[in-house]
Amino acid sequence: MIKVKDLTKRYARTIAVDQISFEVAKGQIVGFLGPNGAGKTTTMRVLTCFLPPTAGTATVAGFDVLEHPLEVKKRIGYLPETPPIYPEMETLEYLKFVGKLKGLSGAALQKRVDYVCDRCAIADVKTKLLGKLSKGYRQRVGLAQAIIHNPDVLILDEPTAGLDPKQINETRDLIKDLAGEHTIILSTHILPEVEQTCEQVIIINKGKLVATDSVRNLQARARGAESVVIEVAGRGGSFDVMIVQHKLKQVGGVSEVVCKRQGDSHAVFEVESEKGQLVRGDLARAVVQGGWDLNELRPSAMSLEEIFLQLTGSEASGEVEKVAAQEVLQ
Repeated sequence: MIKVKDLTKRYARTIAVDQISFEVAKGQIVGFLGPNGAGKTTTMRVLTCFLPPTAGTATVAGFDVLEHPLEVKKRIGYLPETPPIYPEMETLEYLKFVGKLKGLSGAALQKRVDYVCDRCAIADVKTKLLGKLSKGYRQRVGLAQAIIHNPDVLILDEPTAGLDPKQINETRDLIKDLAGEHTIILSTHILPEVEQTCEQVIIINKGKLVATDSVRNLQARARGAESVVIEVAGRGGSFDVMIVQHKLKQVGGVSEVVCKRQGDSHAVFEVESEKGQLVRGDLARAVVQGGWDLNELRPSAMSLEEIFLQLTGSEASGEVEKVAAQEVLQ
């Protein structure tokens, strides 16, 4: 559905996007991540035909963004970080206006307006001025305008910004429901949102692609070796955390044991093994032989936040911020 090959965007001497390539299959939800100024917004602007690429190609539903921008725009719904609303218009008036711009009319227009009002939970503010709506309602109206023409592709930039927890959950559910019939690119700084919503993740840093894979595969690649969480409890009497930690360290293939939390009669450890070593069985035996209870033993997956920081380092400032400033100035 979306194919990007060697996409580059330059602003004078600044390279905002540097030869990135990726593909998004039909019906997928893809998280698009990167530090501030990494080139995410520039990439989305190219895909939505707001900016022309300097080099490389990008196609949406088979149409090139440079050669057939009008065809691309017909097939895209776009929600920028700040919803594109007119504060002097009423909600219903605005949605009909957007629908007409997207080529809808008559009964088809009314049907889609009713649909998006229901799906985005904005039916109760149909007659209210957009300028009088709360930020949460404005965000939902922005999402409604993005899907009013039933596009093939949705590009959402921070779609849950300004929403309360209940509205965030509703929006996440809506995005999941829209997948399948729509291909969705979701840019957000809320990494748990990506873990809960997206099937694939694309991470860019300083304009370059650093990873594109499923969250599960990224976790496996980033960890590089088995890591497990183990909870050990005593069977009455005293419980010495240091003795348990030492016993776990003696297991063959274990490289590190860290106590994550402890109580009077139990403790939770994170155990790292050497690459290629599977140690869960040996750890379980060590606990039982030590005369303790094994309350829990499970793989420890890196969070997406840990993966993101590992792949991008601490470069969300400095030169990257200069790129963001250049994007604004241009």
